[in-house]
Amino acid sequence: MKLLVTGGAGFIGSNFVRQVLAQHPGDEIVNLDKLTYAGNLENLADLKDNPRHTFVRGDVASSRDVSRVFRAHAFDAVVNFAAESHVDRSLHMGPREFIRTNILGTQLLLDAARKRGVRRFLQVSTDEVYGSLGPEGQFTEQTPLQPNNPYAATKAGADCLVRAAGHSHGLDIVITRCSNNFGPFQFPEKLIPLMIAKALANERLPVYGDGLHVRDWIYVLDHCAGIDVALRQGAAGEVYNIGAGYDVPNLQIVKRILALLDKPESLIEYVKDRPGHDRRYAMDSAKLQRTLGWRPAHPFDDALRATVDWYVQNRAWWERVRSGEYRKAYDTLYGWRDRKAP
Repeated sequence: MKLLVTGGAGFIGSNFVRQVLAQHPGDEIVNLDKLTYAGNLENLADLKDNPRHTFVRGDVASSRDVSRVFRAHAFDAVVNFAAESHVDRSLHMGPREFIRTNILGTQLLLDAARKRGVRRFLQVSTDEVYGSLGPEGQFTEQTPLQPNNPYAATKAGADCLVRAAGHSHGLDIVITRCSNNFGPFQFPEKLIPLMIAKALANERLPVYGDGLHVRDWIYVLDHCAGIDVALRQGAAGEVYNIGAGYDVPNLQIVKRILALLDKPESLIEYVKDRPGHDRRYAMDSAKLQRTLGWRPAHPFDDALRATVDWYVQNRAWWERVRSGEYRKAYDTLYGWRDRKAP
């Protein structure tokens, strides 16, 4: 199978690319990535000389870039990871780039896939399109879309465009929606790598509100395995939720990270909650498990320990990506850079 993977230099995309090449010796991947602040060729350094991996720098929201890559290659499938993905950025910096990449970019890819006769289009989406849960229950594939922030709204819009392409034009589409990922190569603006990095630097660890917002966590390699099975075995037109069933408050995650690093809980600093902060997410992945046989393979505690160890051992990597453009955005968004513990 020859795949176009968009956003394949990012956190989840790079892990997916590496996993597919390792597990499917006959597959080839063309990796299209704009290399924004969250995309990093260092994530793919071990694939530099792999003849089955071709990297193309390009923007999914550029019709010229998309046309160029589809003219140069005949693809069996497209897996679309490319997205602006951080809620805080969508709130504080505005939704313009989110609309451009997540909505316009998805539509350009759909148009090109249909024109070129691509057999399958898989859209990688998020649990945030469902909105917020009450104290009980889980999101299922039948849960209505109720996005509560600009990022989630653009992802929900993209999902609707993908569904429409399947219904209106007969494109073979699959949508996957996943819970919060963690693991190696995650850009240090998301909760787990951010808290690891700040704890290692003995900086304050900012926790929104009361810290009791609940997220459902999944190790990135389990998510990638779920995407892979949905790509190859999923039924056309279907949506599949991917989650490991590990939903806990953010504060509990932060305290576990501190314990693993032997750092005091006095580093925690409660900060003003962000606007419209969804209270709880939890995913029901029974459909994927029942119909396609997927199961998460990495227990949370083991995966978290491995993730912490990776960031400890790869400090040079995250210190580099925290600098430059990201560091400026980091200051603007949060205002608590370099606030040391007493």
